[in-house]
Amino acid sequence: MYKDTVLPRVLEQVVNCKDELAQYYLMDCIIQVFPDEYHLQTLETLLGACPQLQPTVDIKTVLSQLMERLSNYAASSAEVLPDFLQVEAFAKLSSAIGKVIEAQVDMPVVGAITLYVSLLTFTLRVHPDRLDYVDQVLGACVKKLCGKPKLEDSKATKQIVALLSAPLEKYNDIVTALTLSNYPRVMDHLDNGTNKIMAMVIIQSIMKNSTCISTADKVEALFELIKGLIKDLDGFPVDELDEEDFKDEQNSVARLIHMFYNDDPEEMLKIICTVKKHIMTGGSRRLPFTVPPLIFSALRLVRRLQGQEGDVVGEEEPATPKKIFQLLNQTIEALSFVPSPELALRLYLQCAEAANDCDLEPVAYEFFTQAFILYEEEIADSKAQVTAIHLIIGTLQRMNVFGVENRDTLTHKATGYSAKLLKKPDQCRAVYACSHLFWVDDQDGIKDGERVMLCLKRALRIANAAQQMATVARGSSGPVTLFVEILNKYIYFFEKGNSQVTSSAIQGLIELITSEMQSESTTPDPSSDAFFASTMRYIQFQKQKGGAMGEKYDSIKA
Repeated sequence: MYKDTVLPRVLEQVVNCKDELAQYYLMDCIIQVFPDEYHLQTLETLLGACPQLQPTVDIKTVLSQLMERLSNYAASSAEVLPDFLQVEAFAKLSSAIGKVIEAQVDMPVVGAITLYVSLLTFTLRVHPDRLDYVDQVLGACVKKLCGKPKLEDSKATKQIVALLSAPLEKYNDIVTALTLSNYPRVMDHLDNGTNKIMAMVIIQSIMKNSTCISTADKVEALFELIKGLIKDLDGFPVDELDEEDFKDEQNSVARLIHMFYNDDPEEMLKIICTVKKHIMTGGSRRLPFTVPPLIFSALRLVRRLQGQEGDVVGEEEPATPKKIFQLLNQTIEALSFVPSPELALRLYLQCAEAANDCDLEPVAYEFFTQAFILYEEEIADSKAQVTAIHLIIGTLQRMNVFGVENRDTLTHKATGYSAKLLKKPDQCRAVYACSHLFWVDDQDGIKDGERVMLCLKRALRIANAAQQMATVARGSSGPVTLFVEILNKYIYFFEKGNSQVTSSAIQGLIELITSEMQSESTTPDPSSDAFFASTMRYIQFQKQKGGAMGEKYDSIKA
């Protein structure tokens, strides 16, 4: 009765009254008053009346309310979903929206997009499995936006963000969104600022759901979506950005790179190459954020391939550590041109360590050479030099891949740079750190007691010179901290069994420190005194403990 008599008569009255307010109000009444299942069974009749209404009627709100009611009806029970399929609700709604947008030539873009948002919400609730429907809605939206300039209207851009966010929220999986061909085409119509906001929404969705992107093609598609964060978009220089926002965006991209993973080394290498291709277009401000995660992602692959040598037969492009190291070298080189030499140096040393673990001596040597060149040519700040030399010494100490000649060359360089640091205390600390390069506490490690002692004596001479310079410059020689630090190194090597470090040498150093502390020219310093006191307590403790170690300490008077 409703279908054949009531609705057609009511709609006839509504269309014929020609009053825009009355038409809007009456259509709203029909949608709100009659039950959901009535609307579903009479969808064609109800939608057929929409294009016949006055052009000024706010038809988008009417249709949005109808779709919202039907969406809620579909969500209320799974039993009613077959009815939606039977009446082809999606096709009818989609067609009606197309006709309304065509009929209302003056409808602003925001109105049309609002209708598509409602249709998409309906589709995701009623047909979540039909990705082709979702893509169809996005495609219709692209068609509407085609030929128009990028959206500047904030209401319209908000609706587009809602349109693009809906599939992410529904599927909790960006991989599904990546299969929608029209998704990036809708994003292209956003202004640059909103494009970035949407890119951040996509990254946050991936992080929140811990989504793993596992193929190079998907990574390519994803970078196409977030290109606003990866490089400067046309006519939008990076200088206009707020520094904090820029850092947040780039840190998000850096976190994203760690979400790309595949168990197959070949595919993983393709992913790494794809990421490299995109981030290298980012310009000098972005590289310091995006290169490190790429390097560590590649090093993770190297660790998985550790021990594989040569080429794998039958593979076009085998993923071997050598090949990955070549890629790493090129990538870090780009970073040193930025310039960001301290970061590049750290990454070269990380790669050297990985090459050491893969038993690739020439590769490790090359990475060290690059690190030393950066140190020589690019790092001028004295604090940065101190940090860099300690990193170099620490990494070199752990290397066991080098033959005698290569190790000697690198060790000689490191000790040479240590003695050339600007401040005497820095020199002293770097030189005594170098003593560890000649005594590696492994089974096959180098144990050259003589050269250890040479380093420690040289550090003592520098500490003496530092005291004298302080006396000349300030009239007081400063605290004895450096001497106590060197004493601790003596004790370390003494316990490790270095025959060159004798108990009499330790005794002599203790006496030197004691006399320096009593000297009138020495500046009293509570922390140095406490440091020396606890070192002496340690010697006492070893003596009291007895055993072989206690015997060694017996001749030291403390």
